[in-house]
Amino acid sequence: MTGKAPKESYTIMNELVLPNDTNTLNNLMGGRLLHWMDIAAAISAQKHCNRIVVTASVDNVSFQSPIKLGDVISIEAKVTRAFTTSVEVRMDVWAQNIPSGTKVKSNEAYYTFVALDGDGKKTTVPALIPETDDEIALFEGALRRRQLRLILGGKMLPNDATELKALFFGEQLPLNLRD
Repeated sequence: MTGKAPKESYTIMNELVLPNDTNTLNNLMGGRLLHWMDIAAAISAQKHCNRIVVTASVDNVSFQSPIKLGDVISIEAKVTRAFTTSVEVRMDVWAQNIPSGTKVKSNEAYYTFVALDGDGKKTTVPALIPETDDEIALFEGALRRRQLRLILGGKMLPNDATELKALFFGEQLPLNLRD
């Protein structure tokens, strides 16, 4: 299985915010945005894996600025790292008010997807080969983000998170965290 560059998974999805998408303040409902982000990220993951993928986790999504009725949102998604059967996808969400000519970054998030074979079983995914400095930085940070996800999901003990321990404690680990 040959590796792929992040640009091969790059996806842009655009949506117009209509009245049915908003709350009583005429702001885009968070759940609707999460739905659109899940679709954009899944498309990106499928491009990388050439497989059906399912959402495994959604990292913290913070709303930096409201998206208003009539805005056009652009969700940019790209795979940042591939593991054995899963991929991490980073998204940036932009809100554009076309009449006023303004464009602001509203959100960013990471989603994780697992690739499935024809029988619905986990299957291996192609490696990711980062090319730019930004892609390399995202790739390198992905292992720490993965370990944090696994700890929060109860699938890894904090003591086993070697990348996170190194980030917080460097070479000198406190006695109670040493193996």
